[in-house]
Order: sequence, then C-alpha cells, then structure tokens
Amino acid sequence: MTERRYEYAPAGTLPGLLQRGRGLGALMAAEDPTAAADLVYGCVRWDWRWDTQVDHRALYLARLLRDLELPLGPVVEVLAGDEDACMRATGVLELLALGGSAEARDALRAYVREGEHRVDVRTQGDLPGARGRRAGARGPRGVMDPVPERDSASLLALLADPGAAENARATALVALSCRKPEPGLIPLVPTLGSGDDSRPLPRLGRAVALLGAQAVPAAREWAGSDRPWLACLGVAVLSEHGGEGDLRMVTGELERRWVAQEWCGPMYSARGLTRFGPRAAGAASLLRRFWLWTPHSYERPAYLEALAAIGSAGMAEVYTECLWDCEADARLLAVRHAPDRPHVRERLACLRDDPMEEPEVRQAARVRLEGTAGARVDG
Repeated sequence: MTERRYEYAPAGTLPGLLQRGRGLGALMAAEDPTAAADLVYGCVRWDWRWDTQVDHRALYLARLLRDLELPLGPVVEVLAGDEDACMRATGVLELLALGGSAEARDALRAYVREGEHRVDVRTQGDLPGARGRRAGARGPRGVMDPVPERDSASLLALLADPGAAENARATALVALSCRKPEPGLIPLVPTLGSGDDSRPLPRLGRAVALLGAQAVPAAREWAGSDRPWLACLGVAVLSEHGGEGDLRMVTGELERRWVAQEWCGPMYSARGLTRFGPRAAGAASLLRRFWLWTPHSYERPAYLEALAAIGSAGMAEVYTECLWDCEADARLLAVRHAPDRPHVRERLACLRDDPMEEPEVRQAARVRLEGTAGARVDG
C-alpha cells in the first residue's frame, strides 16, 4: 500500500495549504518556486488525500509543476514506487503530457515499455488516458435491487424481526433503497444499527433519504439521541428538509463535528445551512473554519456555497482564491462568481485555454469572459 500522511501541517502555512490543495497554496508557491519545490514534490511522493476516491490532486500538482517550471525528474522517480505511488505520478504526468510536455510524454512511454506496474495510459496520440479515468471515478455507482422478487412489505417485516440476521437486514435495506419510498421504515430506524450499535446498517441513510419530508417529525427525535449514528441521521434529514425551527439543531451538529475534528460528512450540514440563507448567518464562523481547515477537499465546495448563501463577508477574495483550488466544483463556482477584476480575467483566460482543465470549467470560463467582454463594450 502507498504511504499516506495524515499529520497535516497548519492550514495557514504553505505546507498545509499545498497538502489540502488550496488555491492560496498555489499562489504562495508562485512567489518563491525554489523554496516551494520540495513541498510540491512531497505532495506527489506521499498521498495526503483524505479520501483517494473523491479528493482530487493530480491537476493541482500538474499545474504547480508546470507553472513553477519545476524539473520533472523527482516525479518520474515516483513511478518506481509501489502501485499507488506509480498511479499517482502517472496521473500527474498524463496531465502534463496533455498540456504539451514532451518530457512527461516520453517518461510515460518509457514506463509503459519497461515499468514494473501495469498502467493504463495512451501516450501514442495527443490525449493521455487521465481525462476519462478521472471522469469515470466521479460517476455514481449504480446499486441494483438484490431481491426484486420480494415485495417491500415482506422486507419491512424482516427488518422488524429482532431475530433476523444482520446480513439479511442489510440486504433488505439495500433493496428498499432502490425502490419507491416506504413510510413503514420510519418507526424501524432506531432498531437498524449494527450489532455493536456503532453505525447504521448499510444503505439505511439512502432508504431514509427517499422519504424526504415524511421523515422530519421522527428525525427531530433521532437528532436528540445519545447514539451518534442515529443523531447524525436525524440531523441529515433536518438539514435537507427541516424548517427554521431546526436550524439550531443543524448548527449544533456542525459545531459538534468541529470539536470532534470529524472531517467526513460536515458538508451535509453545510448544505442544510445553505437552504436557510441569511438566517443561518450565525454559522458563518464555523463554515469558514471548515473551509479553511478541512483536509477533505471534496467537501470544500459545500462550505463555499453555504458561505455565499448566508452572505458571509469576504466572498470576493474567497472566490478569487478558488480559481486555483484543486477541486473542479470549487473552480466552477469561482469562475461564475469571482469579482470582475483584471487578474481574475487573466486567470479565467488561463482556465479557458488550458487543455488540462476539466471541460465544464473551461466552458464556464469561456462563457464568463464573453459575458464580461460584452458588458464592458455595452458599458
């Protein structure tokens, strides 16, 4: 297995910013490329991502290497590491090849011929294989009903049976999560924890989510539970469908997660606060702390949206920084909402013309620049 590093440096330092894929890290690194070089290489050598399936770094690191004009030798050396390290370096080099780097293209071709690990790259044409692989990793994985021959009533009866095996109950939940909402599930939810009651059974959250607002009254009770998984599920429902009276509960859950330094999942509470808009202004400090400190870059766009929805101060600067963020969703928000300033237009042009950039971000930058140009002409 690849060596992962989770002892993140403080979020306000250059190492911490680069580890988190923050836009400010890229901007600071550009001020002194020589001093930043070892930190950039370190982010290729070691996997700092909190969740390797959804947190993205390849494009961020490829841009740093290109824009800082750093030698690629240390990245090529990573190809000789274990399989995970090899694939991490491959992803960066593929993007650089896509951007026109002959050195990156040649290194990949040489590795395909002689390397230890099998890598799925296409280096003979103009387009390496990274784009399709990254897009595929983002797509939702379909879940099929495992027992289509059984009606939902019988599955609910199985869930209500305290003597039923845990794996059978889990299968029933998977099936219900693939079907139309079942209100009969609501009173059973508190009984659907794992054997040690440390977590919900698989797909319970999805099955409950299908119920929408129907689950709100019960969710208010769940949210007050001393059983963490049940309380979390209750707040998730209230975040999505609760009323203004539930705002305090949603904010409280976000506060609890901050104190516990729980980085996986606060984005759902943030999305709930987004629904309340300026009425959730009291949570601005919490949201900004999560945005600044989370190592889980995939969650950062949710905090960005929530801060914007509640009217937090300083959003112009936040959006501007996010034009350099490692997450495409953050860059997309920034492209659409960053202030109309000369250096912003310059960055938008870079994103529009960069062959390494995601197609939707390039298109959004193109539309934004055309609209800005039209507005200046009209003005």
